Amino acid sequence: MHVADIFARDGLTVSYEFFPPRSPQGWESLYGTIAEFEALSPSFVSVTYGAGGSTRDQTNELVVRLRRTTRLDPVPHLTCIGHTRAEIEALLERYAAEGVSNVLALRGDRPRDGAPLHAGDFAHAADLVAFVRAFNASGRHPDPRGFGIGVAGFPEGHAETPNTLLQMDHLKAKVDAGADWICTQLFFDNHAFYDWRERCELASIRVPILAGIMPVTSEAGLRRMADLAGGTRFPASLLRAIERCRGDEEAVARVGAHWATEQCRDLIDRGVRGIHFYTLNRSTATRRIYESLGVRTSSQLR
Repeated sequence: MHVADIFARDGLTVSYEFFPPRSPQGWESLYGTIAEFEALSPSFVSVTYGAGGSTRDQTNELVVRLRRTTRLDPVPHLTCIGHTRAEIEALLERYAAEGVSNVLALRGDRPRDGAPLHAGDFAHAADLVAFVRAFNASGRHPDPRGFGIGVAGFPEGHAETPNTLLQMDHLKAKVDAGADWICTQLFFDNHAFYDWRERCELASIRVPILAGIMPVTSEAGLRRMADLAGGTRFPASLLRAIERCRGDEEAVARVGAHWATEQCRDLIDRGVRGIHFYTLNRSTATRRIYESLGVRTSSQLR
């Protein structure tokens, strides 16, 4: 379903992010939890793309399998780094043939191991958005509107662009190129999100914005978040609560779910257009949040 229809149907969207597993055991584990995610009735699910396109085949496999064998509506990530126009066009043609309705257009990450990488034909995410929009205009998608296009936003800033005014210029360029919605990087401070959302309005960015939420599930996971999501700030009250757990991982997970629950409750009360859960392919934390909010499915949040 095109994202415009999803917003019209759901009002408040609730979506999840998956990543392609790297091992047979990981695939088995993910598919073992698919039914649990389906039972929560998300608006859609996104599928990540590894740094430098390192999981391209696995991403394609997961997207197609979700499309063919589940009720979930998959939204594949597309990235600039390391990709030619011909490669992106081939991906779009395959997704169009499979009936995929939306994509998330990102700059993408460079491989963390420093492996050599072709720079690709797209310098910025806005260039990729424009390319997808041109593909839409070619009429090769079964929906006359073509793909709905999502892009990333960074409420607490981006490590590679410390100039926040320039960051907003980049976001505006993506929207002006044809983005239909924005999905944010994870954050733990709702006040930072609300301030950034106001700055988007001042920049005449009017598309729906989905808030990215990732519950803390362990102390090690907290440190991985800090490493992977550069610029994310961890409020002192959250860190104090985790410190009180003193190495009890189940207690840490309860604290993380409670914090994320309160974030979601506040976001919903203040009119957020959508919540996007970074799930790490596990449903436990998300289901715990739903239980704390007193609901069984996403539809009850709308």
